[in-house]
Amino acid sequence: MTEKEDKKKTVKEELDTKKVEKEVKVELKERNEDKGSQMLVEEKAVVVPGELLARGIDFLPGNGTFKEDGEVRSKIMGLVKKKEHLVSVVPLSGTYMPIPGDGVIGVVDGVQISSWLLDINAPYPGFLSLAESTEEFVDLSRSDITDYYDIGDVVYARINKVTKRKDIQITMKDRMCRKLHGGNIIKITPAKVPRLIGRSGSMIEMIKKKTGCHIIVGQNGLVWIKGEREVLAAEAVLKVERESHTEGLTDRIGEMLDQFAKEVVK
Repeated sequence: MTEKEDKKKTVKEELDTKKVEKEVKVELKERNEDKGSQMLVEEKAVVVPGELLARGIDFLPGNGTFKEDGEVRSKIMGLVKKKEHLVSVVPLSGTYMPIPGDGVIGVVDGVQISSWLLDINAPYPGFLSLAESTEEFVDLSRSDITDYYDIGDVVYARINKVTKRKDIQITMKDRMCRKLHGGNIIKITPAKVPRLIGRSGSMIEMIKKKTGCHIIVGQNGLVWIKGEREVLAAEAVLKVERESHTEGLTDRIGEMLDQFAKEVVK
C-alpha cells in the first residue's frame, strides 16, 4: 500500500468514527426526548457536584446547578430544592441544619389558613401550626390568625420535629418561646453560636451587662438585640464571630466594651 493510499484510509476511518459518534449522540438525544422531562431526584435529597438532577426542557437551572445537553446537574454538595420548573441546590456548608429541641429565632414570611411559615435561616422554612402556637382554643370562623402572628413578626421558638422529608415543625409551647417586639436581628455563622454564648453563658452575659441590651441567641445563627446600645452590642457579637478561633477573646471583648464606656463618660 502506498503512502497516499494509507493516508486516504486513515482519513476514511476518522470520518467513519465521527459519523458513528454523531449517530450515537443523536440516538442518545432521541432517547432522552422519548423519556420526556424528568425530575430524577427527590426534593431535599443530598447531592454531590456533577450529580444528575433533572432532564428535559421543562427544567431550568437555579442556584448551585447548571444545565448541559438538556440535563440539570449540581455544582455543589447540598440539598435539592425545586420551585415549579426551577431546580436549585442549597449548600450544606455553613447552613443551619435543625435539630429537635433547638431554640431558634424565626421571622414569619407566610400565613396560611391555620398555620404560619417561618424563615429560620435553614434550607427550608419552619412550619408552625395553630395547635403548636397557643394553648387556647381558636375558632377560625371568628378569628383572624394574623392577630397572633403576621408577616414580618419575629419569634423565639423551638424545633419540635424534623421529618425524614426535612419538614421542620415549630412549637411555641415552651416557657422561653415568645414574640419579640422591636430590636434588630443580625446573622452569624451557626457553628459560631457556642463561642458567642461562651462557657456557662459567660460571653453573651458579659455583652448584655456591658451594653445594657436584651440579647437572644438562636442556635440557627440569628441574634436578636434590643436596647440603647444595639450597635455596640452588634459590633461585639460580630467580633466574636470573626475571632472565635483566637485565644483571649473574652478579655478583648471586655476591653472593647469598657473602652466605649470610658469614651461615653468623657
